Amino acid sequence: MPNIQPHLENQQVLLLPLQEIDFEALYATAADPSIWEQHPNKDRWRPEVFRTFFDGAMQSHGAFKIVDKATNEVAGSTRFYGYNEQDNSILIGYTFYATRYWGKGFNSGVKALMLDYIYQFVSQVYFHIGGQNTRSQIAIGRMGAEKIAEEEIAYFGEAPKLNFVYRLTKENWLARQ
Repeated sequence: MPNIQPHLENQQVLLLPLQEIDFEALYATAADPSIWEQHPNKDRWRPEVFRTFFDGAMQSHGAFKIVDKATNEVAGSTRFYGYNEQDNSILIGYTFYATRYWGKGFNSGVKALMLDYIYQFVSQVYFHIGGQNTRSQIAIGRMGAEKIAEEEIAYFGEAPKLNFVYRLTKENWLARQ
């Protein structure tokens, strides 16, 4: 299994392995209800709901704190999870950003950093995106991922919700570079 929690960095961001001591700083970023409007769990801005989300991130051993290098502020979080050796695949998801980072290339930069790293070890990456999360569906489509299914997904400690499954193969990713 690849190391799914390395230190990753580009000109804009640092992706640092999420640690328990990051809870307060990450919650300060996540406490804005508008972040969660299109997500399957719209209450993640509430401290007790976010705590469950954070506990799942810690247990995944693949979660990151996303740090804006220009300001040293916590911009959000993302993670690798669900490594499947037989399918030679992994998932990227549970991603969120403070609204001030929306539309500024942060998401595409973070995803590119993660994809460039993980494609050293796998041949395809999947993404679970909430059925109502059009913002994320558009963003992942722009990166070349294709919608391949619709599934009820049970996130850690949460009830199952409709998600769209997107796939991006290494071959398609490299062809776009």
